Amino acid sequence: MLTKSTEYAIRALVYVQLQNWDKKRPGVNEIAKEIETPPAFTAKILQLLTKHKLIESSKGRGGGFYFGNENQDLTLYKVIVIMEGDSCFTKCGFGLKNCSNNNPCPLHEKYVHVREGFLEIAETETIQTISKRIVDGKAFLKSENLL
Repeated sequence: MLTKSTEYAIRALVYVQLQNWDKKRPGVNEIAKEIETPPAFTAKILQLLTKHKLIESSKGRGGGFYFGNENQDLTLYKVIVIMEGDSCFTKCGFGLKNCSNNNPCPLHEKYVHVREGFLEIAETETIQTISKRIVDGKAFLKSENLL
């Protein structure tokens, strides 16, 4: 449902949050390694997230990526919209351009519930609530933990 860029952005933000809670500011290479993503692609994503002020960065000794005070409850919705727009919350599940309640596609009646459910998740879940689940041992960030 989400692009790779958005998936990587969410994983990167979760990792940054986890490190920030440990009073650390990770760099690009560390983030890419820990979330299992290509470093160059990760750098571009982090640059975009910084440009949109979802996270901040500093250079030099003690530098890295961190959350500012204004993003203590960063919703998935905000991240998704910045990364790919809001089309995943509005587009037709069948791929038609003019699908609507008045002109429904064959999947419209069922797919509208999928979109609404996903929108609810995106609006209520935050990077911080996801990170907390990892800290509490209820979820994992790396695929090796799932084996």
